[in-house]
Amino acid sequence: MDPTESSFNKITIMKVRTLLIDNEYKSLVNLRHKIEQFCPIIDIIGETHYPKISLELIEVLKPELIFLDVALKNMTQFNILSSIENQPFEIIYVTTFDHHYIEEFETGTIEKLLKPINNRDLQLSVNEIFQRIKEKKIDRVLGQHELNDLTKRKSNRIAVPTQDGIEFIKIDEIIHCQGVDGYTQIFSATGKMLLSSRSIGHFTKLLQKYGFQLVHKSHLINMDHICKYLNEGYLILNNDYKVPVSRNKRINFLNSFKHLSP
Repeated sequence: MDPTESSFNKITIMKVRTLLIDNEYKSLVNLRHKIEQFCPIIDIIGETHYPKISLELIEVLKPELIFLDVALKNMTQFNILSSIENQPFEIIYVTTFDHHYIEEFETGTIEKLLKPINNRDLQLSVNEIFQRIKEKKIDRVLGQHELNDLTKRKSNRIAVPTQDGIEFIKIDEIIHCQGVDGYTQIFSATGKMLLSSRSIGHFTKLLQKYGFQLVHKSHLINMDHICKYLNEGYLILNNDYKVPVSRNKRINFLNSFKHLSP
């Protein structure tokens, strides 16, 4: 086996470097105790109930994960996040209420815990974050350049980061990709479905040169696996999956078949 290809199997995360931010001291202590008791993969590298020093702690400690109270005195989580470019960390929001406005500025899959924090919910959120961070570490260790090299050596396959590691799938077997909450489901002609933490935009850039087309903001399809186009704006694919075609993409989609007209 190629040593580069097998290296991702040896990647482990001993601990997730974590910062706790909550303006209520009692809540902070309670959160720390719960994490220490139920989340052994968490390494608490810092904590504060003084929101004003949050930015300084983030810059100095460089955490991989932040537990962030939604309602901070004289400062909101929006103030903190908008001050940090590219946000190189994961976030678990902690809130007393079911705040919906978080989604207005935070993209991707949101992890959110309601106070008082349920032990099981805490473990589920931490495990979800752990998987995301592990996939990021795999990407960093191998590097996108190495992934591309592996893809070339695999002869028309792409490398798909998943929760278990990296899977190599033949491009011509991919029927379509569907974006779901920042993740991507990949449907194969073999009947296998993969779930990747990469966005639909990532796979669009990767697969367009192989004859794939984004027919909807959430659907990237392999043009070779189309069975039928329905006038109401849907495609039937080889796996009998019905995919919508956005109104603003229908003209370009139909134009791509002009050369097939008699």
